[in-house]
Amino acid sequence: MPEYMPHSNAPAENSKSHRFLNPEQIAMIDEALSSLGPYGEVRLVVEKGRLRFLVTQKSIDTFKWQPGSLADNAG
Repeated sequence: MPEYMPHSNAPAENSKSHRFLNPEQIAMIDEALSSLGPYGEVRLVVEKGRLRFLVTQKSIDTFKWQPGSLADNAG
């Protein structure tokens, strides 16, 4: 039985996928991720090969919710 040998070369699309991001955009993405906490989500909207929008979604763990905590974290 032949031994499975994974390809060492990543597909071209994966190796080039980050090239359209500049250092300022990477910093913006990092800041968005840091601000959302453990349950947040960041989506990147790319149009014509360029980052157009960064969409964030903050989720709340219902088991850890405390009255007033949603208003404290708004903003």
